[in-house]
Amino acid sequence: MGVTHTDQQLIDVHAHFLTDAYVLAARAAGHVHPDGMVGWPSWSADEHLRLMDRWGVATAMLSISSPGTHFGDDAAARRLTREVNEAGAAISRANPGRFGHFASLPLPDVPGALDELGYVLDELDSDGITIETNSAGRYLGDDRYEPLYRELNRRRATVFVHPTSPPCAEAIALGRPRPMLEFIFETTRAVSDLVFTGTLVRYPDIEWVFTHGGGALPLLADRMELFRTVFTGEDDPDGAVPHQLKRLWFDIAGTPFPHQVPAAVAAFGTGRLLYGSDYCWTPAHGVDAQLASIDQARQPANDSWRALTTRNATRLLRPGREVQQPFTPTGRNRRRGTPCSALRSCVPPFAVYAYYHSIITLEGQTYEYCSANHEPRPRSRFGAAVAAVEGSVSSTDGPRHAAL
Repeated sequence: MGVTHTDQQLIDVHAHFLTDAYVLAARAAGHVHPDGMVGWPSWSADEHLRLMDRWGVATAMLSISSPGTHFGDDAAARRLTREVNEAGAAISRANPGRFGHFASLPLPDVPGALDELGYVLDELDSDGITIETNSAGRYLGDDRYEPLYRELNRRRATVFVHPTSPPCAEAIALGRPRPMLEFIFETTRAVSDLVFTGTLVRYPDIEWVFTHGGGALPLLADRMELFRTVFTGEDDPDGAVPHQLKRLWFDIAGTPFPHQVPAAVAAFGTGRLLYGSDYCWTPAHGVDAQLASIDQARQPANDSWRALTTRNATRLLRPGREVQQPFTPTGRNRRRGTPCSALRSCVPPFAVYAYYHSIITLEGQTYEYCSANHEPRPRSRFGAAVAAVEGSVSSTDGPRHAAL
């Protein structure tokens, strides 16, 4: 089906790409049947764009899925990660407004991940990063990841977390594809680790995105809070499980209706739901069925699931989320990696600019900074599909807009 200019187009935060070199390296490392699946899907930018037009997707954020880019050797993982990140960024640049890019990191190699993080955000201008629920059995609350989280928090980065096979997967998956059940529990386990290690509280400026409606979290959040309070005696309200979970973003990839989305909404509300297709690992006919269930479901009052998730994605990928860094009154204060680079060229650059305004106290003296005095930057745009809703989205830390 085609999309007219009056249709509400989607922003797909959960979309994947592959390169021949990546698949070859994964197969050589033993991932012939990745995560217990039959084999590897095919992917091309042209085919993906054709399907996006059919589905009404304005922009897709591309990422490498499970099994990630680290197959046991740090040096090889760094090289492979760099290759796929440069490929993903090139695809995004070649298709402005249609593809964004969440860059991979070679975890559990933290020094390598820190090096790559700086490269992808400062040089490739990626829109965020993607990591997996565990890397070689190391889950996200592991204290060895603290240096990485400090930098992600400083940059106020978007982190898309994709599930992967758990340790000892072959013993517990019973010969079935792990995405069917294990991915759901992997997301739940990874979030619980972030919650109970205090990682979400310590690093509040990381924007975490989790998949498949949060896995089993809608059913288990209350049980997690029970154990936090009754069995461990914790009473800090900032650590309350429901409070922490409502700060996370959740896509609705998989089987959103009739049960997944209503359960997520009952647990977390609608303010952080995002659309995700999971293409190319979910085949085209599977995405057809998923979108049919979304469009045929009971819609939010005076709204639609398409419009709601697009507004939420606009807030997540909004411009103006500034990097925390020392203030230099006479220098250029660069903001990196937060405006969605895929979406910057959808309307003429002379139309609207954003001036980043901040008041900063440094060594007892207060400075007022406005980027108009240095370098006005084009406002990040999601194209015609989102232009109508972007103006209705408000943010306390967004830019101030000025028509020129």
